[in-house]
Parts: sequence; structure tokens; C-alpha cells
Amino acid sequence: MKFIGITGGIGAGKSTVLSLLKENFNCKVLLADEVAADLMTPGHQCFEDVVALPWPSSIRAVDGTIDRPLMAKYMFEDDNLRKQVNAIVHPAVEKEVLNQVELEKSKHNIEYFFLEAALLIECGYGKLVDEMWYIYATKEVRIQRLIESRGYSKERIENTLSVQRSDASFREHCDRVIDNSGSKEQTLSQLRAILD
Repeated sequence: MKFIGITGGIGAGKSTVLSLLKENFNCKVLLADEVAADLMTPGHQCFEDVVALPWPSSIRAVDGTIDRPLMAKYMFEDDNLRKQVNAIVHPAVEKEVLNQVELEKSKHNIEYFFLEAALLIECGYGKLVDEMWYIYATKEVRIQRLIESRGYSKERIENTLSVQRSDASFREHCDRVIDNSGSKEQTLSQLRAILD
């Protein structure tokens, strides 16, 4: 079983690529964001540690879960809090991901295990995965997708793109580039060329 990391900038179409992988190959797809969200629910150590940080006010919602928008607001306003949250969440996510990879390996049921995360490179997953894939799309295509799928304004898109890792940097850290600027069929043929 091959363990492959999937990353790329906003609007590159990572979700589309993951859907194509799920539909056409014998694999498991895991989203780092979903693992993190799960670990930050009551009953997990990660939840307890995050709630215990010195927040300006409680980040617990009425139902006892974490008020995610409030937490995001505080993290955006306070770099130190953001670093503390990441120091708790990222190692916990990595541990859970590796547990799931080992579990799938022991079952011998699938050929590929894909992990998607925007910050795979930043979090050091390059040393854990067998291959790192960069999902690429031209800037024009990304802008069009973000306007159509998320209703982003041009200004918001420009601001978002300006703080993301550069194309050159993604290419430098990744083993393969999947060009997802065209049709699903064009993307799928690239995936087939690699995986078949």
C-alpha cells in the first residue's frame, strides 16, 4: 500500500481530484481537516487541551462543543494562541493519521492511502508519505472556480492567494504535479497514467 500526500492551493480542485481517486481506484481518502475536527470533539485529549488554553472568553458552545467560528476569530487575532492550538492539534492529527495508515496496511485491502491537507508541507508530512502530489491549476482557473463555487470577491481571492505558498515552492516540495486546470477527464487520464 502506497501512502500519498495531496496538497495544493485554494481553488486548485483538490476535492475534485479526491473524488476521482475514490471513484476510480482501490484506495482510502482521508482529509486532515476532518481528522482534526473529530479530535476536537468532547472526549478527546486534544479537545481538553485546546479548551484549557488562555482564551479571551470560553470557546465552548452551549452544547459543550467548541464554538469553531469563535475559536477561529480568536486565533486570527492572536498569533500566540494560533501557535498554541497548532502545537496541540497537528501532532495529534499526525498520530491519528499514522494509526489509520498502519491499520489499513495490516488489512491488505487497498492499494493507495491518500491524505489531503493544505499544510502538508508546513507540517512536515514529506518525511512520512511515500509520495507528495501537488494539485495545480492556473491562477485564472482558480479565480474562476472561487467566484463560482464559493462566491468570493476578486479582492478576497487576491488576498487569499497572496498569503499562500507559491507554485514554485509547491513544485519544489512535491514528487508529482497533477494539472487540474482542464476537464475531469483530462485529470483522470493523468491519475490513470500514474496509478495504473
